[in-house]
Amino acid sequence: MGKGKIVAGILAPHPPHLVYAENPPQNEPKAECGWESLRWAYERLRRSLSTLEYDVLIVHSPHWRTNSGTHFLGVPHFKSISVDPVFPNLFRYHYDLKVDVDLAEKICQAAAQDGLETQMMRNKDFRIDYGTIVSCHLTNPEWNKPIVGISSCGAARYFNMDVLQAMMFKLGKATRKAVEESGKRVVLLSSNSLSHRHFTSEPELPEDMSHEHINNHNQYIWDMKMIDLMKRGRSKEIVDVLTDFTEQATAETDSGSLTWMLSALDFPTYPAEVHGYGTVIGTGNAVVEWREANV
Repeated sequence: MGKGKIVAGILAPHPPHLVYAENPPQNEPKAECGWESLRWAYERLRRSLSTLEYDVLIVHSPHWRTNSGTHFLGVPHFKSISVDPVFPNLFRYHYDLKVDVDLAEKICQAAAQDGLETQMMRNKDFRIDYGTIVSCHLTNPEWNKPIVGISSCGAARYFNMDVLQAMMFKLGKATRKAVEESGKRVVLLSSNSLSHRHFTSEPELPEDMSHEHINNHNQYIWDMKMIDLMKRGRSKEIVDVLTDFTEQATAETDSGSLTWMLSALDFPTYPAEVHGYGTVIGTGNAVVEWREANV
């Protein structure tokens, strides 16, 4: 068995509105249209990934929030319905997915050996969070690849962003080590938006794009700053300013997903490919791909 490799890392935001607007058969509510800039960005991502051989998607989700430590999906198969607690009118999704339990256990063990508190989630009736489902669906709607699901701990809120960052540096390193030992080729999904201040109400017709825009200009400026750093391969600078960005843009990076992925990629210095940027209920979202030229 050869050495495994992380072949790509994706900033893969998870607004359920994007699944709603695409009208896949798994989702009960149906839409007319909506959020095309982001949906077309995901189309460009899928075309890019279609040229890449990989075995597994590893996704770190802000919406599987664990109070103590980092947890990993540890059951081979899940089938149920996921309902967005804020937008049940948009997202009632019937999922049927497979988990690479062996790889999940390897990452869990490697992280524990590096001092992190970890646990495998063995409840076969566990309901998968919508962040995991939306990011995986929009990246690979065929669901023909197994996933590894990773929870987000609450360290940023219980302690501060510095504590969270230190933990995610270790989790990323452990992820890379376990992947290399597994012999598998994997794609990482950082399932989070950038700026994340929501509107407090939605229009009568959710897909009415005349109501869609960024919540405020400050958020937009911060989002453009972060995207510029991504495009210039300045991942360590992203991490350096992430605490300020998270606080001032109310960013979803408080989950640790982006820090984990950049750490697992060993803080890439090559430019990321920005497939698109757009807003959903006032939040800023970017679909971004990190991939070395030789993979």
